[in-house]
Amino acid sequence: MYKKILLPTDGSAYANKAAEHAIWIANASGAEIIALNVIETSSLVGLPAEDLIVRIKEMLKEEGREALDHIFEMAEKENVEDGNLKVTLKTEEGSPADAILKTIEKENIDLVVMGTSGKHGLDRFLLGSVTEKVVRSAKVPVLAVHME
Repeated sequence: MYKKILLPTDGSAYANKAAEHAIWIANASGAEIIALNVIETSSLVGLPAEDLIVRIKEMLKEEGREALDHIFEMAEKENVEDGNLKVTLKTEEGSPADAILKTIEKENIDLVVMGTSGKHGLDRFLLGSVTEKVVRSAKVPVLAVHME
């Protein structure tokens, strides 16, 4: 049923819980997982020092690499049966919701699996504003994974 599953991740517990679901669905359906980390750069605009912006971007990129590596390791553990689970790791810069929606189109995604909240506590006030925007705007099914 599914050929390509998009799994946006920021390394949060919500994203990791969503990854468990995406990996299970991918194993059951033979789908490829595209794990996506989006580096939010809009908040860096206007910072006074260019070298500060560069350092913060590098920190965010490293954090994103760690989140993607963790997803890859989770998939490897669950991929013991036949070894056919394909996981592609991608990084984009910009608005997370916009990058997710563009990736859906560009990669011909069949299903998005994502957490209902991210790393930042402010997201809780807005149901996870990124998740809400994706649910409202995506032209494919979105599985929003919530934790207690």
